[in-house]
Amino acid sequence: QVQLVESGGGLVQAGGSLRLSCAVSGRTFNTYAMGWFRQAPGKEREFVATISWRTENTYYVDSVKGRFTISRDNDKNLVYLQMNSLKAEDTAVYYCAAAQGSYYSYTSLQNTGPYDTWGQGTQVTVSS
Repeated sequence: QVQLVESGGGLVQAGGSLRLSCAVSGRTFNTYAMGWFRQAPGKEREFVATISWRTENTYYVDSVKGRFTISRDNDKNLVYLQMNSLKAEDTAVYYCAAAQGSYYSYTSLQNTGPYDTWGQGTQVTVSS
């Protein structure tokens, strides 16, 4: 079992930056990928970015490419989401998630299905 705890959310002006952290603990040996999702009020949970646990290959939703960077620190068991040039439409609760298993395509990792462990979420509010 893997446990996830997010931190780093807050209120920021448009154009500013935030870095979200996800502390990963527990039995990580079967983790295939980590992902960040977000959910705005009244909307469905949306894929933001994913990183392979073994290869550190990354994939992003088009709306954040060039602005957000997902990364991981192996020594500290942390996964980060660096968010730059924030926009009002980035306002949402951001969730860290872990996908356990042997293989998932990047197409499938853009959906919530492969992710079986979720953090509690952290609020990001961007004021315009």
